[in-house]
Amino acid sequence: MSEQIKRAFTFHEPKGDQAKRYSCIRDTAKSFALVIESLCPESRERSLAMTRLEEVVMWANAAIARNE
Repeated sequence: MSEQIKRAFTFHEPKGDQAKRYSCIRDTAKSFALVIESLCPESRERSLAMTRLEEVVMWANAAIARNE
């Protein structure tokens, strides 16, 4: 099994300050989501922006979990 597949499909228990960093990323994204919600009209584009922001959080946290 390749290391990449192993990392991608394994649960990574938070260690050290990882949980704190995950929260920081989520909280920062939440603040930005509130800005988008308040400034952008309800639309497909706003929905896409929110979806991409969720993806950003997921991938940023995955970078921490998978590579440390």
